[in-house]
Amino acid sequence: MRRIAAICSLTLAFAARATDPAIKFEKYKLPNGLTVILSEDHRLPQVAVDIWYHVGAANQTPGRSGFAHLFEHMMFSGSKHVQPSPWQVLESVGASGVNGTTDFDRTNYFEVVPSNQLAAALWIESDRMGYLIDAMSPKTVDAQRDVVKNERRQSYENAPYGMASIEIAQMLYPKGHPYSWPTIGYMEDLTAASYDDVVHFFETYYQPSNASLVVAGDIDTARAKASVEKW
Repeated sequence: MRRIAAICSLTLAFAARATDPAIKFEKYKLPNGLTVILSEDHRLPQVAVDIWYHVGAANQTPGRSGFAHLFEHMMFSGSKHVQPSPWQVLESVGASGVNGTTDFDRTNYFEVVPSNQLAAALWIESDRMGYLIDAMSPKTVDAQRDVVKNERRQSYENAPYGMASIEIAQMLYPKGHPYSWPTIGYMEDLTAASYDDVVHFFETYYQPSNASLVVAGDIDTARAKASVEKW
């Protein structure tokens, strides 16, 4: 019976794979090096915008853990033309699912907006990419540093089994390996992070040629292309 059940499970798995939907998309690069992926789907009057920067915890150096995650927070602290922060602007145009995440090899930022607000989302992402430094200061870095420290306390240090992932990574990888330190960072490294360090991190990794933009949903591909090129 177990053998029969296993065969049935495999059969169902292959059948499910055979009917996976084909997602149509167009992929190209802008002259500035930004990779763009467009996928037109009119089932809902919404558009998902997701930009990935190809940098994460693995790109940090010993003694500088937590930088990638700290910068994720900085990207929500407001840029030159988007004030006081992207949260308020996106909320005003009816956005949902607004957030960002950091992993070892990438950091991404995403939002879902009504289809007639695509330009607003692209404007925000372009302003963060091009003009974040103009609105950054030692004061804003210190504020976000404290937020990250509190996140570490709440999600790791004071949570049941919260330190398990950090301890496991240290046992799996040798000291100094880019996957050995936690994405959240060590407290002493977060404390030591200077304003100039954060600016250097941005200038090194937050460039169009090191990013990929996905726009998927209720779009007209030609118009979306023009909007992406503009912003």
